[in-house]
Amino acid sequence: MIDLYTWATPNGYKVSVTLEELGLPYTVHPIDIGKGEQKQPPFLKINPNGRIPAIVDREEGDFAVFESGAIMLYLAEKTGKLLPSDRKGRSRVTQWLMFQMGGVGPMQGQANVFFRYFPEKIPAAIQRYQNETRRLYTVLDTRLGESEYLAGDYSIADIANWAWVRVHDWAGVSVEGLPNLQRWLAAIEQRPAAKKGVTVPHESKLGSNTSQDQIIKMAQTILQR
Repeated sequence: MIDLYTWATPNGYKVSVTLEELGLPYTVHPIDIGKGEQKQPPFLKINPNGRIPAIVDREEGDFAVFESGAIMLYLAEKTGKLLPSDRKGRSRVTQWLMFQMGGVGPMQGQANVFFRYFPEKIPAAIQRYQNETRRLYTVLDTRLGESEYLAGDYSIADIANWAWVRVHDWAGVSVEGLPNLQRWLAAIEQRPAAKKGVTVPHESKLGSNTSQDQIIKMAQTILQR
């Protein structure tokens, strides 16, 4: 039913976890961003912006959807799951989804770049993006002290934010002192769909043992985007 074009990144995992949670059948098409496959003409026909993930819904006349948040909304609306039907409930989920799209993703992504990849260490840039990422984590922690999940019930908003926050170490940002956020991270980590989704198309190998050659290759990929 769904063709998923993806790679092992937080944005890619947002969609694979969503598909697993919804129980939708899908076929995986790995797009190796290290080889620049996201910039090749066949994929650009699906996503003209040349970014993963993207989907094609074969059941809807090969309808293509790009941008991870837009894909999550599309799939939730298609199935009537992970997104409330009432206007206020839907708005709450959308607000926290946009919080990730406009805040956590961009800020943590820049923290990743300057902390791990950028050829020149620029302390002011590293500190700026790490501090802002940590500030956003405190916003999540405060909200999660009021509610088990971000928008009430478990939703695509939780999946989107979790896919990024779970790799906070790679950006050099701590979650110490944020007990509500830690509780939420651990709870989602135990969900079968989350466990499966972060292995599509393969589990990320990012960690403290990542070799310098691997880091250089990833840096070249990121800085050429």
